[in-house]
Amino acid sequence: MNYEEIEEKIGVVFGNRNLLKEALTHRSYMNEAKEPGAAHNERLEFLGDAVLELIVTTHLFNLFPQKMEGELTLYRAALVNSRTLYQVAEELMIIDKVQLSKSEARESLKSKSREKIAANALEALIGAIYLDKGYDVARVFVEKNIMSKLDKVELGGKDAKSIVQERAQSEFKITPTYKVLEESGPAHAREFRVGLFFGDKKEAEGDGKSKQEAELNAAAAWLSK
Repeated sequence: MNYEEIEEKIGVVFGNRNLLKEALTHRSYMNEAKEPGAAHNERLEFLGDAVLELIVTTHLFNLFPQKMEGELTLYRAALVNSRTLYQVAEELMIIDKVQLSKSEARESLKSKSREKIAANALEALIGAIYLDKGYDVARVFVEKNIMSKLDKVELGGKDAKSIVQERAQSEFKITPTYKVLEESGPAHAREFRVGLFFGDKKEAEGDGKSKQEAELNAAAAWLSK
């Protein structure tokens, strides 16, 4: 693996290059290579996902002081979804550096598999940067490469419920429903908790001062996942 080339492309020089190697090692490669002491990137992906969400959430919170939770969640979901992360990974040529087994390398030629591997590797890389260089360097990396996509995020004037309905029907062939789970507070200041259901399965919850607001927040919560 040409570490210098990767570091130059991502703009980060690692002190511990084992973290960089781990971030770019797919689980399938471990079964084939059998390298003693080597590790795949799933733990770093877990960490990087949390770091990425915190950075993006903080940035959006500061950037849009007038926007409410539901709309901020929509923007965050659009920035951290697999399609956006795949685009960034392609631009940084990360997918071409991921160590895969021969069979997984063939499978990754398929768009969906390639997208998932690339997005997961990018999250793992963010986790590795955070461990090696700290939060501020990870933040600069995310802001430069992911937050820079914000002006290209198109919500099309749709609210979270509309987007959930479209995705649920196109991807899962189901119409989502919303049910009030809890009501509290005095009559003049009611609080509602609403569940978003696909069939009988509850997918997310949202709170609000009206049923509509709670439904929007439940839809936004599902999109953020």
